[in-house]
Amino acid sequence: MKKAKKLVALTTAAVMAASMLTACGGGSSSSTATQAPADTAAAEGGASGDAAASGDYEEIELVFSHINAETHTWHKMAEKFKELIEERSGGKITVTIYPNNQLGSEIETVQSAIAGMGDCDIVLTGESMQTYVEELGIIGMPYAITSDEHMDAVLEGDVGKELEDLMLQAGLRSLGAVKRGPRYITSNKEIHTPADLQGFIIRTPESKMTMAAFEAMGAKPTPMAFSEIFTSLQQGVIHGQENPLANIYDASLYEVQDYIIGTEHLRAWVYMAISEARFSSFSEAAQQLIQECATEAIAYEHELFLEDEAQLLTTLEEKGMTYIEVDQEPFKEKAVAGVLAVLSDKQKAIYDKMVAADPANN
Repeated sequence: MKKAKKLVALTTAAVMAASMLTACGGGSSSSTATQAPADTAAAEGGASGDAAASGDYEEIELVFSHINAETHTWHKMAEKFKELIEERSGGKITVTIYPNNQLGSEIETVQSAIAGMGDCDIVLTGESMQTYVEELGIIGMPYAITSDEHMDAVLEGDVGKELEDLMLQAGLRSLGAVKRGPRYITSNKEIHTPADLQGFIIRTPESKMTMAAFEAMGAKPTPMAFSEIFTSLQQGVIHGQENPLANIYDASLYEVQDYIIGTEHLRAWVYMAISEARFSSFSEAAQQLIQECATEAIAYEHELFLEDEAQLLTTLEEKGMTYIEVDQEPFKEKAVAGVLAVLSDKQKAIYDKMVAADPANN
């Protein structure tokens, strides 16, 4: 695919752009880009002003990439965003969606978005952003978030604002947080305690914290692209993996894995994020419309997510998987201790704020 090849070629340019963040304050672009945030109306998801009211938008082609299958709620969110913005812009702003790693891995598409050359504009990303700003890795801190209420408190409070500001420093503007379900281990053997993970080769995302957590539990983490998991399990290259239930189902992992282990070791989110270099080059009216439609699409996805989450475990059991309920405390003790040992002072400061934001502690 032409775009996929161009993304690989952009890797070097994107890395160079990332190294210039301190001096330039954002991603590179063929034209001068500013880091000025959109106005209050845009941040709140409502288009306003004479230009927005009249629909006076320039022609913009947006490319939206994500790692999941077309059955996943992330893809349905992307489709809703496309539907809304194309309709409300009168067809002047168009969106092309590439699901299932078609444009490359998450890291590759993030690099392209930061470069701001239009080959990939909108991505879904979270803790992998520590490649650019180390503090963002805290999104992948195991057992940092204890409940949905805790996640809301973090995202809607000072910590959430701080993390979005860090995203902007890296060259991506957050259009909103997309909440994920808790992550579970899958395997072809019963796992009841961390001792059962000794020597267990597990696929993880490219997250230093996730890898440190599983190393502390005795496993052998192996990062690889999401699209490679099924074949790697089928061929025995890895013994298991860890993901939310929706990803386990959409990737048909029930065909190659027997057990779901109820560790719930990470509750996290990803950002629907747009290239700041591109976003800042658009008119105020277009910026406001992009934010408005993103906010609505994210809310739409969350409703779908809640519906799916309520029945996914039953569906996976019907597909032949067995759920093993475990005492999460031993997993938590080892995982948290392992990651705390490798956190930087900046990451530790944000982690402490996240823990303090838990409504259960107040």
